[in-house]
Amino acid sequence: MQPNYFQQLTQDLKQQGTGTPQLVLDVKTYQDNLDFVRSKLPTQLKPRLVVKSLASMQLLKLASQKLNTQHFMVFHLPHIAEMMQTFEQADILLGKPMPIRAVELFYQSPVQHDMHIQWLIDDVERLKQYLQLAQSLNICLNVNIEIDVGLHRGGVQSTQQFLAVLKLIQPHAAHLKLTGLMGYDAHVAKLPRILKSAKKSYQQSQQSYQQYIDIIRQQFPNLWHENLCFNGGGSPTFMQHCQQSVCNDLAFGSLLVKPSDFDLDHLLELKCALWIATPVLKVLPYSQLPGLEVLNHLPHHYQALFVYDGYWRADYIYPEKSQPHILYGRSSNQEMLQVPKQCNIAVDDYVFLRPTQSEAIIPQFANLYAYEQGEFKVWNSFRE
Repeated sequence: MQPNYFQQLTQDLKQQGTGTPQLVLDVKTYQDNLDFVRSKLPTQLKPRLVVKSLASMQLLKLASQKLNTQHFMVFHLPHIAEMMQTFEQADILLGKPMPIRAVELFYQSPVQHDMHIQWLIDDVERLKQYLQLAQSLNICLNVNIEIDVGLHRGGVQSTQQFLAVLKLIQPHAAHLKLTGLMGYDAHVAKLPRILKSAKKSYQQSQQSYQQYIDIIRQQFPNLWHENLCFNGGGSPTFMQHCQQSVCNDLAFGSLLVKPSDFDLDHLLELKCALWIATPVLKVLPYSQLPGLEVLNHLPHHYQALFVYDGYWRADYIYPEKSQPHILYGRSSNQEMLQVPKQCNIAVDDYVFLRPTQSEAIIPQFANLYAYEQGEFKVWNSFRE
């Protein structure tokens, strides 16, 4: 974003803002990102929105409408109830295995349980727990098997483990239904190139995924059906899957608001749509360090700002070249920044930060302020 964008945003916040730190969504940029994603998605890949990365119902509604999907990946059980209230046709895939106690309490809650939920199973022992619960409640649980395609974060890691899971599902059709596989491949974009190229890493992860698909099709024809969900991807490998994928279900979320952790070569056309705006509380002519007052007499090239709160998982981006003082330290109460001396900034102006992750930042704010054509609309965030 250009400096005049933040200058205008500062003026609008002074007139319409809360005078406290605010999480601002640039709606036009968000819509542009959605349009780009929609243009890249092939017809055989069903988009699945990651709720933790877009933890605001209005964010999810807009993405759901633009991308024509009600498929969601959920990582926190309380979010399921919120999704059920808004999306009648929601297909929920759990993004991580849930402890059996959490699942028990979910089925004891008063929420409706007839929506399509795929519980993630990472090994045969967890599946035995889920089977016992299903038998005690006399229900049939949809189970999706987590497979390790190279990330090495758990899940089924061998043919032997995979066969054990399928053999337990097969005779218990009244209580367990196989709905597909989930193979997360974030390592593809994260591995240093000196170890393995992204192209080769992606190819290997896809080959591994295909092997598991083939086992179901060839050895367990009674479990095979055309509606099996083969979920993969994530924001880091979105473009690779759009070009070629053995999957039919693609999860992503963060790339739609583009926090800095997703500054990847193949996502360059996407722009950051999410900012933290925090007011300036104090402006000092230079940084004054406790116990080092002797330094006050030296030439100073930076002035010091104290801002409202601080220490977020985010980087200061405006004013330019602003940064926390390395000796003064970080603060989540009143963080001190060094700002170039020639920068024209005053008390009640705003400084802006770019989040590194949307999932780490959105839940810290009760509201998301949707900014469009100089106006702000309040969108609620998921806090729990």
